[in-house]
Amino acid sequence: MLLLAGTSTTLWAVDHSVNPPSQDYVLWYRNYDSPAIHALVSLALQKTPEYGDFRILRSQELSQGRALRELAQGDNRLLDIANVATSVEREVFLTPVPVPVDGGLLGFRVCVVTAESLPLFEDIHSLADLREKGIRIGQGSHWPDTPVLIENKIPVITHSRYEILFGMLKNERFDCFARGVSEVLNDLGVENDPELVIEPTLMLAYPMPSYLFVGPEDLATAHRLHLGMERAIRDGSFGAFLQQYYAAAVSTLNLDRRTMIVLENPFLSDESDNLGRQTLRNLRWRLELLSR
Repeated sequence: MLLLAGTSTTLWAVDHSVNPPSQDYVLWYRNYDSPAIHALVSLALQKTPEYGDFRILRSQELSQGRALRELAQGDNRLLDIANVATSVEREVFLTPVPVPVDGGLLGFRVCVVTAESLPLFEDIHSLADLREKGIRIGQGSHWPDTPVLIENKIPVITHSRYEILFGMLKNERFDCFARGVSEVLNDLGVENDPELVIEPTLMLAYPMPSYLFVGPEDLATAHRLHLGMERAIRDGSFGAFLQQYYAAAVSTLNLDRRTMIVLENPFLSDESDNLGRQTLRNLRWRLELLSR
């Protein structure tokens, strides 16, 4: 069973006097294409039948920044739900469902690199070593990881489109495309590029919970998703979801044998910071047990 950071216990009830109509939910395309996130959204919606039947639709291929702007506007149907890492700003202008979708694993990052660049990562044991080597990390322009890395004095190269970053890595625009433990194996499976490998010795770690977000006025969808996830936690199906989609990644990536480089993240709300730090403590404790 994987770790699960703390969750809110607030539940919302719905009293429908008539059978509710079927509802379409437009999910950001990158989440729709992620088997884990698609399965989680479906699980939360299935756990709330009193809200009616549903369909999950794939959004247009919007960059993360554009997707969040569309959610914030809330006056069109380009997008209803997106799963992204949280930040204070995002929790202000959007409505978060404050349950870490992957048990908090997004804040644990490994490097996707080119095979020929692997020697560059030898003999790195600390943040100071990482800085001294001048390792450049690629990230999305609008990702909250970018200011975290900059705050920790790590060089960052950005682009607005996730897909473009893989080509930039191969063209040596940067050295490491830092990807979450919970997403990297799916990423490389989709890319299917033999030139790209996972660096085997390092793991960056910082508090970074990943939530489902909806528009600022879309309380009905927020209520349904939160209630569904709370029910899934209580009946054990959320734990089964974590085991199904993330246990293999924890094992395959050999987290217990990696050097953990801890970074500060000053861009979280108090609640999200507490969740992220709890997850970091839990993972460290589990890895210490595994290494004994």
